[in-house]
Amino acid sequence: MNETSFSSASTSVNVTDTTGENPTNRAGHVFDSSGGYYGNGLRAPSATGKNFVLDTNVLLHDPDCLNRFRDNHICILLEVLCELDRFKGEQSERGANARSVHRRLAEQFSGNPDLATVGIPTAEGGSVRLVPGQPETAYEQESIREMLAAFRGQENADNRILVSTQLISECNQSQTILVTKDLNLQLKAHAIGMACEDYQNDKVDSKQLGQSSPVIIDLKPSDLQRFASTSTLEMPPHVKKINPNEYVLLKAGEKRTMPARMGADGLFHKLMIPDQIRIHKGTALRPLNLGQQCFLDALLNPEVTLVTCYGQAGTGKTLLAVAAALHATFGGEYNGVTVSRPVIPLGDTLGFLPGSLEEKLDPWLKPVFDALEFLLTPDQSQNARKKQPRQRKGDSNPMLNAGGKKVYDPMIESGLIEVEALCYIRGRSIPNRYFILDEAQQLTPLEAKTIVTRMAKGSKLVLVGDPAQIDNPYVDRLSNGLVYTRDRLRSEACTSHVTLERGERSVLAEAAANKM
Repeated sequence: MNETSFSSASTSVNVTDTTGENPTNRAGHVFDSSGGYYGNGLRAPSATGKNFVLDTNVLLHDPDCLNRFRDNHICILLEVLCELDRFKGEQSERGANARSVHRRLAEQFSGNPDLATVGIPTAEGGSVRLVPGQPETAYEQESIREMLAAFRGQENADNRILVSTQLISECNQSQTILVTKDLNLQLKAHAIGMACEDYQNDKVDSKQLGQSSPVIIDLKPSDLQRFASTSTLEMPPHVKKINPNEYVLLKAGEKRTMPARMGADGLFHKLMIPDQIRIHKGTALRPLNLGQQCFLDALLNPEVTLVTCYGQAGTGKTLLAVAAALHATFGGEYNGVTVSRPVIPLGDTLGFLPGSLEEKLDPWLKPVFDALEFLLTPDQSQNARKKQPRQRKGDSNPMLNAGGKKVYDPMIESGLIEVEALCYIRGRSIPNRYFILDEAQQLTPLEAKTIVTRMAKGSKLVLVGDPAQIDNPYVDRLSNGLVYTRDRLRSEACTSHVTLERGERSVLAEAAANKM
């Protein structure tokens, strides 16, 4: 007699391969006393814990999700394995995730292939099992016939996943929940009364995302005066915990305020920012509001190696990041500046782009190049033009150098400014660079992790973006790589975060960002 024992939390189930109370069918599937059988994966190996049926997009979104369900039971449908097989050959992040899931499942089941449809125990008392398909008798059940009638005979992967989930639900006393990031599949499940949830493990708390303005701390006038003269101040006992490099606004009375940064030493520190940033003979740049002052302080702080910034259009995220990068690089702190951006289009694309890597990425990095052009071009404001002789017809364009190139082209040619494609960043180690990643809200959490772990000693990473503007169909405002990175690393002494609220591009841009 061969006996396999499975333990989960406080419950143990023995599957016995005999011809006694638990007879087997021709395929070797083991029937239980209730008439269902374990061999097709419909029954959980333990009555303890819920049954979670994972959709393909959940596995592609987070290959580590197999370790996120604690003492519950994970069901991997055959339909999901077939969909993963379609993606495994892609030379993309999705293809890499599909291959990673295949490896993890193979490691789970290769040692105990006989338990593949029974359930392999996990470290926290749950299980992972494969569900190869539906038995022929399943379609004789009234609930399945009603479901198929609701689908009106439409045969597709989503509907087969719903049928399998319904069968699993009917074969188990504990709750069965379909987990998917597909909004349409969620709506289908709700329409037929099936329990369905989004994958929440990598979502941040919406309350944290809504925390924007610096915390206001009321002080005595004498304490604020002492901070202004000494540049440091001990945290008052009535103040709740402040994370390292978090920015606050110290206030004494109605009109006396001063911004401060919480240091790793537990003291408030005065912001260390220059009056203006000017690169060579280019346009001078000054912070125009409190948020920009805090952001510039974080960008120029050598002890902060990761800066995250939220801000709607026109708040100056990219411009300040590029200015600080050039300022610190020309100051000798870094060997150069690296800029990149996720290639996620808004609306229809123009198709294949010819040329070198820089030429292919040029349309995507236009905001960064616009910032470089603004910073490196002599000041063209009205006051500056009054001090300069009037440009005559035939004079050279101030935005071009003597060779007729863009003012930033020599920096790119010399390697001082490097354009990086994120699809080639895996495996790299990037030392002594100031790395700016624009539109970081388009990243998945796994992509963000890949980028953060590429930073070697002496490098600084700046992630900027607007969580409200997302074109990537696999993430949302609470699960994208920008907010995920901020949430997971918020307590680290080497990180800092700033939210920019006030737009400075123009009155029109500010009105559109707030009301459209």
